[in-house]
Amino acid sequence: MPKFLHTADWQMGRAFTRFETEDGAALVEARFEAIETLARLANEHQCDAVLVAGDVFDAQTVSDRTIRRVFNATKGFAGPWVMLPGNHDAALAESVWTRAQRLGAVPENVHLALQPGVIDLEPQGLSILCAPLTQRHTYGDLTEPFSGYETPEGFLRIGLAHGSVQGLLPDEIDSTNPIAPDRAKASRLDYLALGDWHGTKQIDERTWYSGTPEPERFRNNEAGNALIVEVSEPGATPKVTSLPTGRYQWHQWRETLAVHSDLEQLLERLDILPESAVVDLRFEGSVTLAGEETLLKALSVAEARFRSLRCERSGLQLAPTDEDIAALKADGYVDEVVESLRERQEGAQDDVARDALAILAGLLREREQEVGQ
Repeated sequence: MPKFLHTADWQMGRAFTRFETEDGAALVEARFEAIETLARLANEHQCDAVLVAGDVFDAQTVSDRTIRRVFNATKGFAGPWVMLPGNHDAALAESVWTRAQRLGAVPENVHLALQPGVIDLEPQGLSILCAPLTQRHTYGDLTEPFSGYETPEGFLRIGLAHGSVQGLLPDEIDSTNPIAPDRAKASRLDYLALGDWHGTKQIDERTWYSGTPEPERFRNNEAGNALIVEVSEPGATPKVTSLPTGRYQWHQWRETLAVHSDLEQLLERLDILPESAVVDLRFEGSVTLAGEETLLKALSVAEARFRSLRCERSGLQLAPTDEDIAALKADGYVDEVVESLRERQEGAQDDVARDALAILAGLLREREQEVGQ
């Protein structure tokens, strides 16, 4: 039974500049490890080939070192790899692909689909019908010629393309590089391996997006997988199995705190996240001074435990209770300042007043601790 691994959207060379240097470097390294994982899975599942449906590279300008490391990472699987240019690494007259060839970096078992047409993998009985992007954006369906491609009798017809299936993906994605939703049926394909949508997504029984093997953004779209595809014979329905490949899990939470139980539930959810989490938090609502102190301690612990933690608290108001104020033991003029700041931030959503109140509360707590010692 012919079997192959379908992957896409590696985006090698992507920089994670919005993260701390150490975290960004780890996220970059994870993408190279993902290629090694794909090679290992191809071996473990006895795949006949690995098909990469575009955007191997994030840009045409990636370094020579990145190019060499990408192809070095494929060496764990000795069978054929077929790599298709996508919109980020289109097969221009002068491209990252022509540079890779000049460098002598492309192994013999890696087939570069730089021109439209068919790559026949004879020992494996696979005909790969390729629709590479030769420019970043097109407005015609590059898979349309598949219908006219002839393939050897008894070979599986596998389409390989990069673009947007029309009418079936969320509205916010690019409308360029269109692909007909019935392409697999219209072109007599046994399977259509797609790239561009970064999450694993089934279009129909023969058409799938594999998604990126290593998540790289905060979007809940089933990223971090590869697909193992088995087709028993030409015309048979493919058996598609999704396998996890991602090292890091990305979580973006938008939290509104109103009562203490909101904070408790948030901290419980943080506590069960794995160390491989990449977390982006943004808070709104209000929290007591005691709650703020609890939150800051929990965030400090989480920051050291997770791969990355970024937090925006400017939308979170401090709402000191009478118990909070009493615990600060502020008297006289200081008590008047605390009350004034509390009124200002409540009345005008004053970020300066909020920050000043937080600083003053911190100073008063420190003073109380020093006195206690």
